[in-house]
Amino acid sequence: MEIIPVESAKKPKRLTSIVWNHFERVRKAEICHAVCVHCRKKLSGSSNSGTTHLRNHLMRYLKRSNFDVSQLLSAKRRKKDNIVGIDSINGDETQRKDDYIQPGIIKFDQDPKKDELVTIASGKFDHDRSRYDLARMIILHGYPFTMVDDVGFKVFVKNLQPSFEVVPNNDVEQFCMEIYRKEKHQVYEMLNSSHGRINLSVEMWYSPENVEYLCLTAHCIDEDWKLQKKILNFVTLDSTHTEDLLSEVVIKCLMDWDIDSKLLSLTFDDCSSDDDIVLRIKDRISQNRPLLVHGQLFDIRSAAHLLNSVVQDVLEAMTEVIQNIRGSFKHVRSSQVTQGKFNEIVQQVGINSQRRLILDFPVRWKSTYLMLETALEYRGAFSFLQEHDPSYESALTDTEWERTRFVTVYLKLLVEITNVFCGNKCPTASIYFPEICDVHIQLIEWCKSQDEFLSSIALKMKAKFDKYWSKCSLALAVAAILDPRFKMKLVEYYYSQIYGSTALDRIKEVSDGLKELFDAYSICSTMVNQGSALPGSSLPSTSTDSRDRLKGFDKFLYETSQSQNMISDLDEYLEEPVFPRNCDFKILNWWKVHTPRYPILSMMARDVLGTPMSTVAPESAFNAGGRLLDECRSSLNPDIREALVCTQDWLRVELKDDNSLSSHSARPIPSARLIRAE
Repeated sequence: MEIIPVESAKKPKRLTSIVWNHFERVRKAEICHAVCVHCRKKLSGSSNSGTTHLRNHLMRYLKRSNFDVSQLLSAKRRKKDNIVGIDSINGDETQRKDDYIQPGIIKFDQDPKKDELVTIASGKFDHDRSRYDLARMIILHGYPFTMVDDVGFKVFVKNLQPSFEVVPNNDVEQFCMEIYRKEKHQVYEMLNSSHGRINLSVEMWYSPENVEYLCLTAHCIDEDWKLQKKILNFVTLDSTHTEDLLSEVVIKCLMDWDIDSKLLSLTFDDCSSDDDIVLRIKDRISQNRPLLVHGQLFDIRSAAHLLNSVVQDVLEAMTEVIQNIRGSFKHVRSSQVTQGKFNEIVQQVGINSQRRLILDFPVRWKSTYLMLETALEYRGAFSFLQEHDPSYESALTDTEWERTRFVTVYLKLLVEITNVFCGNKCPTASIYFPEICDVHIQLIEWCKSQDEFLSSIALKMKAKFDKYWSKCSLALAVAAILDPRFKMKLVEYYYSQIYGSTALDRIKEVSDGLKELFDAYSICSTMVNQGSALPGSSLPSTSTDSRDRLKGFDKFLYETSQSQNMISDLDEYLEEPVFPRNCDFKILNWWKVHTPRYPILSMMARDVLGTPMSTVAPESAFNAGGRLLDECRSSLNPDIREALVCTQDWLRVELKDDNSLSSHSARPIPSARLIRAE
């Protein structure tokens, strides 16, 4: 067999067609063949056969290989040294055959096939990589495993890539578990290599069948001062589970992840959670390492859940009034005649509102607030309708209208604060103090209402709030002080309004707690510098080793050496003027820049600011019930369910970053112009 190079052929006929970039012309005896460089198939290469059959073969092959052939027929050939992709062929077809066009290279960035190359020339297809991508897609988007058995999916994949063999859903489960184990190891390494403390939130989820799940999420600020949040466990609680076992579940998860000694705080979603649960966890954790500030920062309750809880108290007290307002809306919307009559009344009484009478969705309390607000705007029209429409039976009395007005003011404040909690893209612990203080001040005022009905609602709300405040006020205040725009000034401002004549004593309690916390970090810093502790450990261990008889020596050494220093990080920070307030301020960036100036205080700030003061997801902020797991995942076995929920959370950052998502797909073949520029 003889391959005839174009340039050496005797008086060769010029091969002007683009298809010859993808075929070799081979002569055997007196017969010419065209051999495809991709699949090595032989076709007729005689000049009398033309090139149509070669084009058809090439297009069929490239389509099967999932490459763009839209420009193949119109593409022309480039100069000899130019390297272009198929989608950018745009040269001179009259050039010689030896001006060969090199196909571009596609490279996958993501593991597990990090170094795997797919080239047009080889037509290589990676089954393992495709199955891996399928499993990742199912995890990321929450698709059911059974989708791989759907006829529509199989047809779609077959047309897209005939070489791909769709695997059964049992195999997809295994691929997902492999991804889970790999990602879990990376999260484990991230948490245990962190030099800071870890904060944990505990949240209850439910299935449509009312099965309970315990979701544990770790929160911290990494070395680059980025707020990190990772779901660690999603535990299914069986029907025999009792509340006293909840502490054992949490402790086991902490031990499995080896973060029990790094725990700073534990945030529960329910303000009414049994205090004994927290006490048992606190006792177990403090056996190996004393808690900071005697555990005053350990027990945190979710601020958003507090607001949800007090809202339910308000709505429950207003049940009859709310039902009448719903009835009023339904009456107006019952017929075109009634709607038209109401519109005429609106114009007669001079109401200019453009709002529509939309009924609320009871499980979303913000919709109830909006319904009440709309009803108040049309109060005059409804009162007029009562006098002229005998069939209208849901009318409110003047007293009920006044109570609705006051309650709507309550709800408006809570809606605004909830929006602040859930609308912040970087919800550090520092944002909560001023909002919670505003609620506190308003509750004090509402309790003074002359209306016994309204004051009774306010007193019930305040009793629930006071329990929350007793647990979380110090953590809230310390986080606010670590915001350079506020420092102690914000605490002084709010405490003077909340406590009045006893404000100075309360401010001193906060100041003492802040200094005690800073001293603990200073002791740790001293031990690290002397080599007696590892970075990231806030306090020495309390093991039974005999050397622990000198555990007080570290504190003594720190206190006596303090007299040699003119001013500490904390004192210097507090004495400097507050940073100007502006909407572009980013607190984590500020601390990242100022870490060299406040080396010890920045360690403390990184841990405290990472405390989750609220555990409600933005999409669930106004829900009356708890988080609900979809039917698809609630039907899975517990291990698979936990793997999917956790891994989706770990990979979710890719959904928020288009650049990250594009890195999982093939890189586009660069155009000839770009390559020449390089």
